[in-house]
Order: sequence, then structure tokens, then C-alpha cells
Amino acid sequence: MSWRKDQGRSERGYHHGNLKEALLQAALDLISQKGPAGFTFADAARMAGVSPAAPYRHFRDRDELLSSIAQRGFEQFEAMLTQAWDDGRPDTVTAFERVGKAYLAFARNEPAFYSAMFESGIPVESNPNLMAASERAFAIIRAAAERLAAMAPPGVPRPPALMMALHIWSMAHGVASLFGRGDGARRKLPMSPDDLLEAQVLIYLRGLGFPTDRRPSDPKPPPVPPGGPWGTPK
Repeated sequence: MSWRKDQGRSERGYHHGNLKEALLQAALDLISQKGPAGFTFADAARMAGVSPAAPYRHFRDRDELLSSIAQRGFEQFEAMLTQAWDDGRPDTVTAFERVGKAYLAFARNEPAFYSAMFESGIPVESNPNLMAASERAFAIIRAAAERLAAMAPPGVPRPPALMMALHIWSMAHGVASLFGRGDGARRKLPMSPDDLLEAQVLIYLRGLGFPTDRRPSDPKPPPVPPGGPWGTPK
């Protein structure tokens, strides 16, 4: 089933016989309107056009409904990051740059999923399927960080890949949550979210001792381009 923002209730309604999908889409719409904490189980049933008791056929409670939405969000997130990373092709820096842009694009294009994944208050570890989906998504960021850490210049201690992954994830998540979303939670910024993330990563890489300057005459570029993996801030 396609979860598009412009799907109407007539396309997802229970008259098709797919109660579970109707409830999931209804809850996703409610998250878009009110946030993950702004609606009840009964609200989701009402929007799906079913009785308040009907959702219990598929979900134990509202938390389980939110967990299912968050899981699907992480699955779509993983697919987007995987495509962006493309196993580091054609080179680590280019692929790493795409991952950062994909992270911001997901938050911008799928703010309801993003809210369910990171702002619903659902403990990820309480749902094995949700936990697995979130770990698979983070594994893409960690794989990119491992490749980048391996490119540390001679004489510079190689930073732990997990540390780099967590730092970069924190930076991307902060920018996405504050400035890169496609909903009312987005803050105004005198630059693009992509530019802000580029600047943060530049400062971070310089702090680790990675080279961030390139002479135009260099026949072979150093592992990390000017401005770090996201380029030079404008």
C-alpha cells in the first residue's frame, strides 16, 4: 500500500476491508496534524471510519499503533539511506555526502514518519521489530563512518567509527529536527539546512585532524575534499 500525503480517506477506508492499513494511515494523518502525542486511539478509529473497538483487532493499544508507524518509517528511512550510500560508490566522500542529504530529505519529505520515529516517546527496545528496523537504519550511518575513519591521514589517530557515527548522526538529527522538516516544527534559518550541516561536519573533521584544504594543482585529491564530506559552507 502506498502511503502518500495526498491520499484521501476514500482510498484507505475500511470499506476496502483492510482495517489495519486504514488505521495506520489514519494515525499517520493525525500525526501530521497534531503530532504523535496529540490524538487518541479513538481518534484514529474515527478518522478511519470504524468503531472505537475496531482497532483492538490489530493493535493492543495506541502505543502499538505508533510503534508500527515508527517501524515503517525506519524501514523507509533505511531504504533511502541505503540507496544514498550505495556501498560507498563511486567513492567514500561522495557517498557520505549523499547520506547526509538523504537524512535531511527524509525529515523534510516525511515529517509524520520522522515524528513517530523520534518524538513519539515509544521505547524502541520494547518492540523487537522496531528495534531491529532502527538498528538497520543506523547501520548505514555506521558503515559510512567506518569508511571515513579508515581515511584518517598518516600520523593522525584513527577515531573510533562508532563514535564518529554517533557524532554525525547527532549533527544530522539536530539539523533535521530544527531546520530541515517539512512541517510546522521547522525553524527559520538564514541558510539552507544542507549548508548548516556542511559547516558542522567541516568543523568536526578539522577537529579530528582530517585535511580540509585542497590545492587546485593536486593531481589526486586527498581522501576528504575541501569542507569535509558535505563540501564548503556557503
